[in-house]
Amino acid sequence: MCGIVGYVGPQSALDVVMAGLKRLEYRGYDSAGVAVLADGGLATAKRAGKLVNLDKELSEHPLPSAATGIGHTRWATHGGPTDANAHPHLDNAGRVAVVHNGIIENFAPLRAELAERGHELPSETDTEVVAHLLAEEYSACADLAEAMRLVCGRLEGAFTLVAVHADAPDVVVGARRNSPLVVGVGEGEYFLASDVAAFIAHTRDAVELGQDQVVELRRDGVTVTGFDGTPADVRSYHVDWDASAAEKSGYASFMLKEIAEQPKAVADTLLGRIDGSGTLSLDEVRIPAAVLREVDKVVVVACGTAFHAGLIAKYAIEHWTRIPCEVELASEFRYRDPILDQQTLVVAISQSGETMDTLMALRHAREQGARVLAICNTNGSTIPRESDAVLYTHAGPEVAVASTKAFLTQLVACYLVALYLGQVRGTKYGDEIGDVVRDLSGISGAVERVLETMDPVRELARSLAHKNTVLFLGRHVGHPVALEGALKLKELAYMHAEGFAAGELKHGPIALIEEDLPVVVVVPSPRGRSVLHDKIVSNIQEIRARGARTVVIAEEGDEAVVPYADHLVRIPATPTLLQPLVATVPLQVFACELATARGNEVDQPRNLAKSVTVE
Repeated sequence: MCGIVGYVGPQSALDVVMAGLKRLEYRGYDSAGVAVLADGGLATAKRAGKLVNLDKELSEHPLPSAATGIGHTRWATHGGPTDANAHPHLDNAGRVAVVHNGIIENFAPLRAELAERGHELPSETDTEVVAHLLAEEYSACADLAEAMRLVCGRLEGAFTLVAVHADAPDVVVGARRNSPLVVGVGEGEYFLASDVAAFIAHTRDAVELGQDQVVELRRDGVTVTGFDGTPADVRSYHVDWDASAAEKSGYASFMLKEIAEQPKAVADTLLGRIDGSGTLSLDEVRIPAAVLREVDKVVVVACGTAFHAGLIAKYAIEHWTRIPCEVELASEFRYRDPILDQQTLVVAISQSGETMDTLMALRHAREQGARVLAICNTNGSTIPRESDAVLYTHAGPEVAVASTKAFLTQLVACYLVALYLGQVRGTKYGDEIGDVVRDLSGISGAVERVLETMDPVRELARSLAHKNTVLFLGRHVGHPVALEGALKLKELAYMHAEGFAAGELKHGPIALIEEDLPVVVVVPSPRGRSVLHDKIVSNIQEIRARGARTVVIAEEGDEAVVPYADHLVRIPATPTLLQPLVATVPLQVFACELATARGNEVDQPRNLAKSVTVE
């Protein structure tokens, strides 16, 4: 949550920062602001609302030319989305400017201390205390990096901080604890940002910042230290996508673009995973095979859409490895005293690699002696760094807040993890793994075929834009697909939507069925679990008999559902466990089109942010 950009170099700092914020607005869009160092002082502008409001303010009241600056786009935590609460925040003298992502948990006593010393803090935010503390420390040491280290030593919580001082005109300082911050390295210029997308138009060379580190950017280089002042080791890496990957490329929204990118994203996730001998490999594995052979339980932890991927992973892991698998909401995981030991493998799924609930679940698992394998889309992020093994999804940047291609690639990654465990433990032979990987390789084309047939789905979505409720039903792996379809509609259309296991319908939810209520049903293949197929056909009959309007998603050749479908959506036939990869796509298109018909902003739904870096 919250997008942060910092810059020092020969270009216009304001232009660089504003362009970076535009690429990071998906992280939060309640307010935005900038600060630049010019003419021996600080010049700032900030406005509530989306970035366009700040753009308008800057066009009406331009800031002076500057080569050093910082900026912020906010997802509100402490204090509402107002001009006063927007970042940057200044000290009373207007010499220090600070932007912040995360939560300062002990801000109240710090604020009280500052008030006792005569500081005036007009905003409702926790961030403002940092600006005032930095001003005090800088007045004593005249070194902004040292002042930041001293201040960070007093802070509790999860935070990224980036600051400038009017007395240090060519310096930007940042700090991170449990919140993302990355350095971009250019030719005679340096960048700080929450995400590499902010500076990808300028450089693809980046430096990871570790936990509890402070970074100082000057035009002649970068210095990284720990909070205690000791020099820190850092890892450089090269970003494998360019600026064009983060543009709309002619699509009306990033979400439409990212839905269309799914065939390629699925194929990219599979690239290089299996060698000529049929051996499967992940990106980084620091868990000995002997340890994996002793695993007696797998626990998947994730949030939101990634949690639905985990629910599907459970079916594959248990089927292919015969290891019991639990799936936990990361936000609840460590608070229920889970049973973990050295024979437990925890799989942590996060698109950003910075999801705070998932990160804290990961840390709790490691404290209990469990090994952790991360599934992530963001190279260099915190969750992969703190895990024992990593599988990157290689989906490329996902800008729309509601996840689409990240979900499909997480599913592919989950299947690969299940196969890898089967390979190591000997429950799957090489030829069997090769057969599944070939099936997975064909999914890219299947998704492409689904996308080519979505016009009727779009038309249906527009016809239902006036509805208040849509229900989703599924069985087996179709149940998590139903949950994901409902979540997408909630996120984008702001309407009531629920996903149910179809077998549970008669145990209560059938009371919701009424005349003309849209009910989306994900039908399992009759070629796989035929008994499940027969049962869900009965479920469709039950709801149709009560006047509901049935929207049936069924594979090509399934004629048994035809008499009971008011609207039939065909998907390519796939093996049972892999069906979610094609069945989810119509639900994404449906939600996107329905939300658009209701006049909603699909890339930036209200109250949401892409990367949830607070608990």
